Amino acid sequence: MSLGVFSDEHFMKIAIQEAQKAYEKDEIPVGAVIVYNNQIIARAHNLTETLNDVTAHAEMQAFTSASDFIGGKYLKECTLYVTLEPCIMCAGASYWTQIDKVVFGAFDKKRGYSIINHSIMHPKTSILGGIMENECIKLLHSFFDNKRKLQS
Repeated sequence: MSLGVFSDEHFMKIAIQEAQKAYEKDEIPVGAVIVYNNQIIARAHNLTETLNDVTAHAEMQAFTSASDFIGGKYLKECTLYVTLEPCIMCAGASYWTQIDKVVFGAFDKKRGYSIINHSIMHPKTSILGGIMENECIKLLHSFFDNKRKLQS
């Protein structure tokens, strides 16, 4: 694991900044960035509440933004950094983008794609989980702890 400027940790920190933006909007704090040639071409965070759209996950927003940037639907030489393991919908979308690599922070033991179907990602997509996992989990736990306190 490299700790340099273009390391997985570097880009995950930026995804965490996006997750913080979601947190501040009272959205589930998940953030994503897409990188091409060590350049961030898309930044996004959950917008499901803001847009009243169940498909407005961070990954989906990032895929749209990256495709607009590239001018095409395939993200073959790109890497997605996302703070939470993608759900089935987002994993399926990543399959269709043919993204080169998916790096995620926290594992989602309830709704993550891997508990349902390991083969939903494109066969050429490499996957790396657990990058800065504690930082990603901390933000999620803080969000849901605050929600529970408000409901009590």
